Amino acid sequence: MAISGTATAEIEAPIERVFEVAADVEDSPRWQPEIKRAECVERDGEGRQVLVETDTDAKVRTLGATLRFSYDEPRGLSWVQEDGDLKSVEGSWSFEDLGDGRTRATYSMTVDLGRMLGMVIRGPLVDLLRAQIVESMPGKLKEFVEASR
Repeated sequence: MAISGTATAEIEAPIERVFEVAADVEDSPRWQPEIKRAECVERDGEGRQVLVETDTDAKVRTLGATLRFSYDEPRGLSWVQEDGDLKSVEGSWSFEDLGDGRTRATYSMTVDLGRMLGMVIRGPLVDLLRAQIVESMPGKLKEFVEASR
């Protein structure tokens, strides 16, 4: 069973700042409280976090994942799960410079829960999980970036 969606927010900050916050995956628990641990295990030649181990509170249980990141600075970043408790995870941030120090941030995520979790997470729980892992993300990024100016 897959859960997917896209959500967008306009952020009162330059695109470079928005990218900087989103690309600092190890620091993401500061603005994504459901992420309990994010530990970089590999960096690229530019020092960017390309392989990160995470533990996420998914309400039903804590889910571990090893995510591989790629970057298109400052326009966005994307990731795929290389190993973890879910069948698959793919996500991305894309950023659009709106001028006047404003940025449109669009978050997309597709998560395949796999057979076992898919049997547990059904009905209203699917909507709750979608709200947590997709719909709330741009607002969380907006709040954190704007508060840290």
